[in-house]
Amino acid sequence: MECNQPLAPRKSSSFSSGRDEKRREIDRNLSLDTMKLEQGHERKERRSEETIQEEEEEEEADERAAKMEEGAGNGEKPETDLITVSGDIDNFLAVLLAVEDGRDGRHEPPDIPESTVEKFVVFVEEEMATYEKWPSGGAESSLLDAINRVSKLTTGLRKFSSESKYQQAMNRSGTVLHQAMCFLEDEFHSLLQDARPKQEAVSSSSSGSGSSKTKPQPSFSRLYEFDRHVPPSSEPSSCEPSPAYPPEAVERLHRIADAMISAGYDAECCQVFAVARRNAFEAGLPSLGFEKASIEDVLKMAWESLESEIATWIKAFRHTIKASISAERELCEAVFASHRAISDHLFRSFAHCGIIQLLTFAEAVTMTKRSAEKLFKVLDIYEAMGDVMPTVDALLPDEVEQEESSILVDPKTEISSVRFRLGEAAVAIFCELESSIKADNSKTPVPGGGVHPLTRYVTNYLKYACEYKNTLEQVFKEHRHSEKPSSTDGDGDNSRGSGGGGSGGGDNRGNNGGNGNYNPFAAQLVEAMDLLHSNLESKSKMYKDLALSNIFLMNNGRYVAKKVKGSPEIHQLLGETWYRKRSSDLRQYHKNYQRETWSKLLACLRDDGLQVKGSVAKPLLKERFKSFNAMFEDIHKAQSSWVVSDEQLQSELRVSVSAVVVPAYRSFLGRFSQYLDPGRQTEKYIKFGAEDLENLIDELFDGNPSSMASKRRT
Repeated sequence: MECNQPLAPRKSSSFSSGRDEKRREIDRNLSLDTMKLEQGHERKERRSEETIQEEEEEEEADERAAKMEEGAGNGEKPETDLITVSGDIDNFLAVLLAVEDGRDGRHEPPDIPESTVEKFVVFVEEEMATYEKWPSGGAESSLLDAINRVSKLTTGLRKFSSESKYQQAMNRSGTVLHQAMCFLEDEFHSLLQDARPKQEAVSSSSSGSGSSKTKPQPSFSRLYEFDRHVPPSSEPSSCEPSPAYPPEAVERLHRIADAMISAGYDAECCQVFAVARRNAFEAGLPSLGFEKASIEDVLKMAWESLESEIATWIKAFRHTIKASISAERELCEAVFASHRAISDHLFRSFAHCGIIQLLTFAEAVTMTKRSAEKLFKVLDIYEAMGDVMPTVDALLPDEVEQEESSILVDPKTEISSVRFRLGEAAVAIFCELESSIKADNSKTPVPGGGVHPLTRYVTNYLKYACEYKNTLEQVFKEHRHSEKPSSTDGDGDNSRGSGGGGSGGGDNRGNNGGNGNYNPFAAQLVEAMDLLHSNLESKSKMYKDLALSNIFLMNNGRYVAKKVKGSPEIHQLLGETWYRKRSSDLRQYHKNYQRETWSKLLACLRDDGLQVKGSVAKPLLKERFKSFNAMFEDIHKAQSSWVVSDEQLQSELRVSVSAVVVPAYRSFLGRFSQYLDPGRQTEKYIKFGAEDLENLIDELFDGNPSSMASKRRT
C-alpha cells in the first residue's frame, strides 16, 4: 500500500455485511507459527470451541444491536456517538483502577455498564469494518485510540476475572480485541512489505566490482610473463546507510507496534517484524551481486568462479555491516521507540542472522584446498573483516543480557573466529611457497640464459604479497607457533654461489633491530628468497658454458634486485644487508663472466713470445691474429644469441667488454700491423678495425644471432 494514502474509501455495505466479513477473519492464527508471512500472509483456519463461542456471542450482539436500532425507529433516544461512549468507558476504567488500588475505600467492583460496553465494542467493530485500507490522518488516530481503549478495557476486566458479572463483557471485549489485533497485524505486515523502497541495497550495486576495498588481483599466469605494479584501489563511499522506509511509514509502524505491545501481542508483533526484515535482507543480497551458497557449493566451485564470488562477497559484507545493519538499528529504535528492550532484541537478532549467513561463505573459503593463488583473496576477506570490526563494536556493544547471550552466538565472536581461521590459512598458503620452489626441478635450461619463469613467479608473488605487509605481519605473529621454524638460520647460506655469492641474510633474517623486534613474516620472506637463490644456482649448472651460466645468474639476480629496490615494503622486510649481499653477488657474476669469456681472447693480444732476438716473429704474429679473429667470431656468434633483457645490465656488460677489449686490440694493431705485408696479407689477418669491434660488441646479448660478414673491416 502507498505510504501517503489519503483517507481510505468507506464501504457502502451495511454493518452486518462488514461483521460477516470480520467474522471470517477471526479464525486467523496469531501464534508464533507465522514464519510463512511472505506467502500472502495466509493462515490456516481453525474452528475450535473458543471460536464457536465467540461466534455465538457475536450473534447475541447482533440481536442486541438490532433491538437498539428498532427502538430508535420507534421514537426512542438516538444511539450515542463513539466519543460519548468512549468517555463512559474511560470513567468506568477509572473506577475499576480506583477499586484495584483501594483509593476510594470501596472493596466491591462496580456494576458493569453492559449496554455501554456493548455499544463501545460495536462501534469499534464497525470502525474496523468500515475501512478497506488503513486510514490516515485523524481517522488513523481515532481508530488507534479506540483499539487502545478496547485493550485497556479487556485488561481491566481480566483483573476481576473472578467476578461472574464481568465474564460476558470480558469475553466480548476480548473477542473484539483479538479482531483488532488481527487488523493491526495485517496492516503492520503490509507496511513492512509494501512501504520499503523497491531496491533497498541497489545503491552500492551500481558501483560494480570496484566498490569493494580489495587490491586488483594479478593473473598468476601473468606473474610468469610480465611485470606490472598495481596500487591498491581506494574504497568508494558506497556504504552509507539509507532509511529502509519513508518517515511517515516508520511513524505508522511505531504507532501500530505500540498498540499491539500494549495489548499483550508483543510476540506476534515481533515475529511479523523479524520475518519481514529478514526476508527483506535476503532479497537485497542479489542486488549486490551475491547469491547464497552452502559450504558444499563453495567447496565444489572452480577457483576462477570462487575468486569472482569472493570479490562480490566482500562488497556485500561491507554493505551489510556499514549500511544494512546500521540502518536496521535506526529502524528498530524508531519503530519500537517506547520499548528499548524489544528494540535491542530485534536488532541483535537481525544482526546475528545477517552476519552469520554471510560468514558461512567465508568459513567455507577457509576449508577449500590451499594453493598459492588463493593467498590474496583470503587476505582480502581477512582485511574486510578487520575493517568492519569498529563498526560492529559500535553497533553491538558488550552489554548483552545473560538470557539472550545463551540463545544467540555473539556475531563479534563469530567474525573473530572465522578471521582467525583465515589468518591461519594465509600463513599456511604462504609457507607452501617454499614447497613450490623446492619442487621446481626442471632440467631444461632457459635459452640464452634469460630470466627463469620461477624467478618471475616467485619475485612477483612476494612483491605483491608485500603490498599486504601489515596484514601478513599480523597473521604471522598470531600464528607464529604454527609456522615451521627456519632450518637455514646460521651458516646455511655460506656455501652458496660460484663467485662467493650467498644470501647474506643469516644475520638479518626477520630481525629489524634486534631479537625484541623479531618479524616472523620477514623471516619467511627471506627464507623463500634464499630458496629461490639456491634453486637458481642449481639451474645455472645445467649450462655447459660457464660464461653463459654467469649470464643466467646475472639476469635472474638483476631481476630480483630490481624488483626489491622498486618495492619499499619488500626492501624493508629483506633488509639492507640482504640487498647489499645480492648486489655483491651480481658483481661477482660479472667478473666471472669476463674472466671466462674475454680473458682468453685478450691472451691473444699479449706481447709475450712475439719478439725473437729483437725482431717480431711474423709466423707467430699471424697465428695470434688468426686466433683472435676465430675466437672473436665464435664469441660473437654465440653471445649475440644470448639474452639480457634488462637494458641497464645489457648496456653495462657491453660497455665493460668494450672498455677491456677495444683499447687492447687498438694498441696491438698499432704496434704490430706494420709487420704484415700490405695488401692481401693484411686483409687476411687483420679482419677487424677497432670501431668494428665496438659495433660488434654492441650486438651481444640481443637474443638474435647475426652474421658478421657485412661488418668486417673493408
